[in-house]
Amino acid sequence: MSKSSEPPLHDPTALSQYGRLAVVARAVVEGYMIGQHRSQFKGSSVEFVEHRQYYPGDEIRHIDWHAYGKTGKYYIKEYEEETNLRAYVLLDCSGSMAYAGKTLSKFAYGRIVASALSHLLVAQRDAVGFITFDGTTQLRFEPSTNPLQLEQVLSQLEAVEPKDETALHKAFDEILPSLKRRSLVIIISDFFDHLEPLRRSLDQFEHARHEVMLLQVLAPEECDFPFSRPTMFRSLERKGQRMLVDPHRLRSIYLKQFGEFLTELEGMSGNAGIDYTRFSTTDPCHLVLGAFLAARARRQGKRLKR
Repeated sequence: MSKSSEPPLHDPTALSQYGRLAVVARAVVEGYMIGQHRSQFKGSSVEFVEHRQYYPGDEIRHIDWHAYGKTGKYYIKEYEEETNLRAYVLLDCSGSMAYAGKTLSKFAYGRIVASALSHLLVAQRDAVGFITFDGTTQLRFEPSTNPLQLEQVLSQLEAVEPKDETALHKAFDEILPSLKRRSLVIIISDFFDHLEPLRRSLDQFEHARHEVMLLQVLAPEECDFPFSRPTMFRSLERKGQRMLVDPHRLRSIYLKQFGEFLTELEGMSGNAGIDYTRFSTTDPCHLVLGAFLAARARRQGKRLKR
């Protein structure tokens, strides 16, 4: 790829038009990893990652004697861990995800993020599965470390379009019993649902000992409500339903209720020990990768302190 043909990584809307989803996902991951440390999930595979200081109890065979000769200090070689994580990426393809505003749609943004996360996981030799859902489960692949499966997933994902009304909690209640082993469950959605039944569904994931991460995708217009003239709003989930409103009269009520919804969703997640991060469709997609790795590092740090 020539320098002039590189995708615009900081502009999600332009990035979405760059080419095949597999190419876009790879570009996002490689762009993020430039200048970053290698994977934080380390084990005993053959691929060297970095050094750390020697501590009593470490195996002597892992000491780097060349580093000792140069510094006079003992350092341990750390290695990338072979498949140590089993993950499912769940992508909401309900009607509300079709909203685009002046940027790419929430679904298109979520699709890039889901693809990039899956590419990152497979690159780390982690097993990743993929599920899209609206009212029911649509596209589904079981966790695998095989890059060929990932290519198949992304190829089929390119044909998926958001549609239909969705009660998220009903979709989750259908998906949960089919997850036979403990996994990391990454859910990408706008999470437009009644929060109490959604909370109960997410609690069930936790009770089944799955780790859950919520990545909320919103359009800027949903957060700012910038409309000024009488505007016809149509439902993206209920076909044919339209409403003409005066934005001036509605704006303060909408922003208050929407802010309360976001606060409650974030608080609900925190109380349940669920990682929650919110993104706008104007945010560079690689920021999601950083949030994901930071959340994994926090989880790992908590385990080490126990």
